[in-house]
Amino acid sequence: MTGSLPPLTLVIGGARSGKSAFAESLVTATGRPRRYIATAEAWDDEMRDRVARHRSQRGPAWTTVEAPLDLAAALSQAQPGEAVLVDCATLWLTNHLLADHDLSAEAAQLLAALAGCKVPVVIVSNETGWGIVPENALARRFRDEQGRLNQRLAAEAGLVVTVIAGLPLVLKGALP
Repeated sequence: MTGSLPPLTLVIGGARSGKSAFAESLVTATGRPRRYIATAEAWDDEMRDRVARHRSQRGPAWTTVEAPLDLAAALSQAQPGEAVLVDCATLWLTNHLLADHDLSAEAAQLLAALAGCKVPVVIVSNETGWGIVPENALARRFRDEQGRLNQRLAAEAGLVVTVIAGLPLVLKGALP
């Protein structure tokens, strides 16, 4: 898999589906310098270990930027010629939800930043709508907001790929 990516690519799937690894392979295949924008916040030892493991697996060829909330600013720092991976929209949305931010306004700001980005961006997101209806209001709100965000990202993306059991399935566009 080589070639150029559209301005925006959405890679979506369930937990442990292989979506992040697939997204990394898309960015790597461009041959461009790679920027990884991480949205995770490490609040406990398990998450700190997970972040360290992922950073080590990516290796030094990636410039890593931590942006748990301000993706617009992180995207604006992308350098000409780079390819950017945002991993992931789900943790970013969670961070804003838990901070009680205006999710609609934050999503609009993110979409504007993506549209204005001068380098190709691959954004990873979780598909949260295939499970049962959550039992509590916060979980239902999160599921609904994630679904709305995913729809907005997919509408703007030139390439949308779902990954299930490590296997990519193109939903929109064509793989490079």
